Amino acid sequence: MASNDIDVFVICEAAAIAPGAAKAFSLSRINDAGDPETFPIFVIHTAADEYLGYVNACPHKGVLLNKGPGTFFTQDRKLLECGQHGAMFDIDTGLCVDGPCKAQSLEPVALAVIDGDICLCGVKLVEDDGIPNPFEMPDDGPVVLIDSD
Repeated sequence: MASNDIDVFVICEAAAIAPGAAKAFSLSRINDAGDPETFPIFVIHTAADEYLGYVNACPHKGVLLNKGPGTFFTQDRKLLECGQHGAMFDIDTGLCVDGPCKAQSLEPVALAVIDGDICLCGVKLVEDDGIPNPFEMPDDGPVVLIDSD
């Protein structure tokens, strides 16, 4: 029986990204082999109050697109620009309009705004639910206290 469930993960509050700004996120996803791998993305809050997301990797060499935290745009803020070699991309489509990867595109990611949160859809992320908190006391089992005289 096939499941129609779609993985949806909250990335951040929508209000955390101002209109006309972008923010990078370093995530981990489960690849086809079932192993975790890095999954850098960035989210743009457009002036039209929409949210667009792309994998944060230039198609030219796979390097991160941003020059610094949140620095994804050309000086006039009309295009996205690769900080390493200056390729320029259309914000709405991710298509490279100038540079060594001209006519190639950034890889889009599906986003939805749900209850005021920006959510990534359709990607199986590594969740940290299984990582124990070293500062949390266990609910069961013995507690060992070390006492020195």
